[in-house]
Amino acid sequence: MTDPQHLTSEALAAIAHARSESDLAPIEVDYLGRKSGRISTLLSGIGKLPPAERAAIGQAANEAKRAIEAALTTRRAELEDARLADIAETEAIDITFPGPPLGRGHIHVLTQVQRQIETVLESLGYKVELGPEVETEWYNFEALNIPPGHPARENWDSFYFTPDLLLRAHTSPVQIRAMQRIKEPPIFIITPGRCYRRDAPEATRIPYFSQVEGLAVDKGLTVGDMKGTLLYMIQSLYGEERKVRVRPSYFPFTEPSFEFDVTCGICAGAGCKSCRHKGWLEVGGCGMVHPQVLRNGGIEPEKWNGYAWGFGIERMAMLKHDVEDIRLFYESDLRFLEQF
Repeated sequence: MTDPQHLTSEALAAIAHARSESDLAPIEVDYLGRKSGRISTLLSGIGKLPPAERAAIGQAANEAKRAIEAALTTRRAELEDARLADIAETEAIDITFPGPPLGRGHIHVLTQVQRQIETVLESLGYKVELGPEVETEWYNFEALNIPPGHPARENWDSFYFTPDLLLRAHTSPVQIRAMQRIKEPPIFIITPGRCYRRDAPEATRIPYFSQVEGLAVDKGLTVGDMKGTLLYMIQSLYGEERKVRVRPSYFPFTEPSFEFDVTCGICAGAGCKSCRHKGWLEVGGCGMVHPQVLRNGGIEPEKWNGYAWGFGIERMAMLKHDVEDIRLFYESDLRFLEQF
């Protein structure tokens, strides 16, 4: 029968030379395996020995088993410590090293255009005025010379909370509030903000949109002053390559009233879906402020006069960036938004 001390010496030598867990696993099976392990074989054969030898051989075999198990545990711990030390050396993290850049968002294209419009007009001396999005009928309609039953109300199919409270259909109510607050002209303001109308979504219209309006009140203002201001704004935003046309129109709050259009940047005036195959995109309305509107704002029309205009910011963005569908601005499609 094999000497237990000899088996122990062989096993300890093999364990000491092992360089990884994969080296230790077959050693453990070879010496301690339940069926074919050398120590297990030794213990299972004790019953065949003379009675006088059994006790000594059994004790030696058990001591050999404990020694091999202890050596395996110790060597495994040594190998794990070496592995961790190697990782610390080769894969250490330098916490002072700059990390990868974070993905950052940017200002929405509509906000960019709004700020550009504000910057252009502020350079002419205009100031930004803000007002509530939930308005009374008086500020939204009657103060703007649109009394109950007036046919013009059909053009502003609004969202009502109560018979007298609604989401504003335009930012014109802010002009009335500004005149009431400032009281004494000269007044040069712009009123950007969100508006709401019950329009069916299509390429050029949606039920919610942003608008910027302007109001100038002073002595001796003329249509020429208004056209010069608008021309300066359009040229500052789009350059001189776009053509502009001015057409007579009608608005209850201005007299005389006008609309002006800009050639479509998508088709260069040839006609497409974005411009409804007309070659022109309507930018907005403008005109000299109606005397009754001045009175409703607390301004004496016999002493002062003014002009006003209003444009959709989405429409301005479509013109500036040649976008053919207004709904793209609100669909949160990063493939579209990351272009600006």
